[in-house]
Amino acid sequence: MAPLRGWGPKGKRLRGLAPHGHWRTLTFLGALRWDRLAAPCVFDGPINGQCFRAYVEQQLITVLKPGDIVVMDNLGSHKSAAIRQTIKAAGARLWYLPPYSPDLNPCMDGSCGSRVSDRVW
Repeated sequence: MAPLRGWGPKGKRLRGLAPHGHWRTLTFLGALRWDRLAAPCVFDGPINGQCFRAYVEQQLITVLKPGDIVVMDNLGSHKSAAIRQTIKAAGARLWYLPPYSPDLNPCMDGSCGSRVSDRVW
């Protein structure tokens, strides 16, 4: 947002700069394990169902082991049958978060887990 007011010489118009134009969008995907980040991937632009499917088939499957649990939110591209079959074929289980659960999603606060781990039970 551009500032609407400011200090300047009396009787003179205040001039300022404001950002404008289109911003470049990068989408970061990764799998959080208890001890590290696995299968990191960056897409140039917003992500869609095809990009997410390619990520799962080419990146995520390579690091999954039988018995792993994959937890995803309720984004439409996460719920496709092809994604479910691919993850289950790797021997992993697939869990979905409840429809609204920001405290269970470690990346909602930007620190990827510190808010949940710092909580005193």
